[in-house]
Amino acid sequence: EEQERIAAMKLELAGLSGDSGIKLPSELSGGMVKRAAFARALALDPRILFLDEPTSDLDPLTASGIDALIQQLNHNLGITVVIVTHDLTTLFTICGRIAVLVDKKIIVGTLAQLRRSDQPWVHEFLHGPRAQGAMTSRKDSHGN
Repeated sequence: EEQERIAAMKLELAGLSGDSGIKLPSELSGGMVKRAAFARALALDPRILFLDEPTSDLDPLTASGIDALIQQLNHNLGITVVIVTHDLTTLFTICGRIAVLVDKKIIVGTLAQLRRSDQPWVHEFLHGPRAQGAMTSRKDSHGN
């Protein structure tokens, strides 16, 4: 009974109803599958959460919900979140520090610092057409 109560709490923390745990994987949408994975990861009350492409294969609205969940876990629970992603909207809207692997070197900094980089690949990645769209999303989500 205690385990079921904790499982329901973790599901709700991940944005699912407590009774979602009784559903079969085939009964879950892509976003629900991602949230169920978050609930499993949260089961042991981690201090650090490692996420690999958490918004891949999701529609933009569902991906925004996952981004909001990541921010909530970070801000409300103090969980450090390390994300591997190519999703520039996620990168631009929720990441405080960014590490980029380029030419066998890691470059680390804030988004503002990396956008000033003179390294050609980093500059193109953070200033190209897709990056411009992500910057628009960032401004919209931050009210700037």
